[in-house]
Amino acid sequence: MVIEYAPLEDELGDVLEKAMRHCGVSEQALAERAGVPLEKIRDAIDYRYDFSPEELRQLAKALALNEVGLLALAQRTYPLPEISGLPFCVHPLRMSHGIGVANAYIIAECGSGHGLLFDTGPDHAQLRRFWPKAIQSVDAVFVTHAETEHTGGLEVLRNEHPRVPVFGPASVGKRLPGLTAPADDACLAFGDFEVRVLRTPGHAEAHNCYLIRVPKLAQAPSLLISGDLIFAGSVGGAFYCQRRLVENFRRLMSELPENTVIAPGHGPLTTIKNERRFNPFAP
Repeated sequence: MVIEYAPLEDELGDVLEKAMRHCGVSEQALAERAGVPLEKIRDAIDYRYDFSPEELRQLAKALALNEVGLLALAQRTYPLPEISGLPFCVHPLRMSHGIGVANAYIIAECGSGHGLLFDTGPDHAQLRRFWPKAIQSVDAVFVTHAETEHTGGLEVLRNEHPRVPVFGPASVGKRLPGLTAPADDACLAFGDFEVRVLRTPGHAEAHNCYLIRVPKLAQAPSLLISGDLIFAGSVGGAFYCQRRLVENFRRLMSELPENTVIAPGHGPLTTIKNERRFNPFAP
């Protein structure tokens, strides 16, 4: 069992700013719709919060957000679940990038010296610094999308291990030559593991999530590598398409079992059950 203490990727101001883009409303329009002073909204975008509970409820209503989750973010009490029951070991590699942290993950059979790597962090030096000593090699690398904080360590890693296959979204191959692009919903087998490829554009045009499970343990939780689609308490920025990001977020939140563990590109681990209940953007 694990309880995560990594900081959330987004604060209240980030969520309000993303929600305004989702709804296509300006700060002025939100102030009028919610009956909240414009200055308070602008302060919140700059990470200075001074909302009453009633004002937060009005903002949640105006932006079609989950009121419970928005209040928890404002009070800095957003709940994180206990993580347990996974039929394999998860090694989060949390690496500095600018003022934030980017996550990569190694998934391995507990006690094994090899596994699967998902994303490679902002650079090879940090990847090696946070590499778990128990893992001597990887059987494959999976890329969620081509942003530097998620692929910066890939080139050196590939030079060191040229025979290790690298998988990712199709159009990412233009920036990362030699990458293999499985079809949407393809299932790849690695020993006892099955990796299901989920095409999820929105944050980027080429963005994949990956669902890892052990088929012979059908009742055990799966793990969703969510990249920059789903965060604990938020969603990724829609730099490519707002509509498709929201559609893919809601699709995975509704289709995946509630015991699915979410391993996001930024921030702590969470679960589908937790985010259905608390994520401000959950339907």
